[in-house]
Amino acid sequence: MTDLWKLTAHEAHEGLRSKQFTAVELTDSVLARIEAVEPRINAYITTTADLALQQAREADEKYAAGAATPLTGIPVGVKDLIVTKGVRTTAGSKILENFVPPYDSHVYEQLRRAGAVMVGKTNMDEFAMGSSTEHSAYGATRNPWNQEMVPGGSSGGSAAAVAAGECLVALGSDTGGSIRQPAALCGVAGMDPTYGRVSRFGIIAFGSSLDQVGPLARDVEDMATMLDCISGHDPRDSTSNPEPTPDLRHYLDRDINGMRIGVPREYFIAGMEQGVADRIEESLKLLESMGCVIDRDLSLPSTEHALAVYYLIAPSEASANLARYDGVKYGYSYREGESMWENMEQTRGRGFGAEVKRRIMLGTYALSAGYYDAYYLKAQKVRTLIHREFEDAFKRYDLLVTPTSPTVAFPVGAKLDDPYAMYLNDIYTLPSAVAGLPAVSVPCGESDGLPVGLQFIGDFFQEGKLIQAAHAFERAFGQANRLPEVAAP
Repeated sequence: MTDLWKLTAHEAHEGLRSKQFTAVELTDSVLARIEAVEPRINAYITTTADLALQQAREADEKYAAGAATPLTGIPVGVKDLIVTKGVRTTAGSKILENFVPPYDSHVYEQLRRAGAVMVGKTNMDEFAMGSSTEHSAYGATRNPWNQEMVPGGSSGGSAAAVAAGECLVALGSDTGGSIRQPAALCGVAGMDPTYGRVSRFGIIAFGSSLDQVGPLARDVEDMATMLDCISGHDPRDSTSNPEPTPDLRHYLDRDINGMRIGVPREYFIAGMEQGVADRIEESLKLLESMGCVIDRDLSLPSTEHALAVYYLIAPSEASANLARYDGVKYGYSYREGESMWENMEQTRGRGFGAEVKRRIMLGTYALSAGYYDAYYLKAQKVRTLIHREFEDAFKRYDLLVTPTSPTVAFPVGAKLDDPYAMYLNDIYTLPSAVAGLPAVSVPCGESDGLPVGLQFIGDFFQEGKLIQAAHAFERAFGQANRLPEVAAP
């Protein structure tokens, strides 16, 4: 069976459980798929074929012993800022080109405990700073639906790998939209959980008050299974929520008749492509036909400030987090200077890419004496306003529905010289990220042959309700696990 890579994770689990094929055969199929399409997609920075086959053999032993979980033997892609013991972890940067961690992140520990099989570390914008996966020291990732287009970012490698069949599910990270936006552009499902739902232990930091790990998958059921696996309290992360995580799979196959859904006016602005607007309107009508009560009169007036808030807070946190990369302890180190200071300057100048340098300078400026109150402190105050507006909205609505991205995938190179245009790609995902809320993107059709994503936003720790609505929509829409023909060998 050479096309096992086409299966969803839950279909593959059933096949493994019923002994239709083995985990080694499933992994071989995915590895062959990677070999066939990776030269055109570039979804991975590092592939781990030998490790994957070893883990697959262990998974087969678990099935034989009756000790398998829904993720046992399932080939998974892991974003390359998630620390993996003994496996190179670069964060998409030259400065960590040869970094091999001595420990595992919490989320990878959870995947291994479940028996998942890691087939590689996926490509990403350097230190998760980007919306197109073009800001990678290891080359741009291409969109499987059209290889002239970007896959979104910064988790573009994970999204492209899932869409192209180079893994069945993947982990990404979302700071301002880095799971949801590439999920939308690659036609897969992706979730940014509530801040604190998933441990950040072992995640290479970008913006510590924003970063959150989450799943990408070909359907909502697999997404729920992945989030069930990686969620939960971890005492090694002081921001990890201590309350028990509900079994999200229990929210599958539930009716959404009577669910109150708010549609914020501020998300339907000039600059949204007409094809995207049409697909979102059709999706709202479908939700109405399913019994949802749609209210288009919701206003979140501080939404327009979310972009400015994010690009003050996130770079400020990045400037502090990336100060550790000085060439002294680990990573790339320039050693030919006449002084320690010259070596440090050359290490950072040569090791970081242009976008990372831009954000470090933005953040350092915002935190500097004389500007802290005017920029960073004011951004934090507006962040509180955004949070309160969402809080008020959820007193009236179960969920909010918006577009995920104002456009479909755009051509490689089209926005590299215009940072502001690139930043605007996350205009619909930034507000909920700034507020720390959970949100999910699911496919809702195409425009010009490229996928469009529909975003559901929920209240704090309401991932179950998001899974319920997204799964019901997915079943009614009827296009789960739709693979792009363009990625076929």
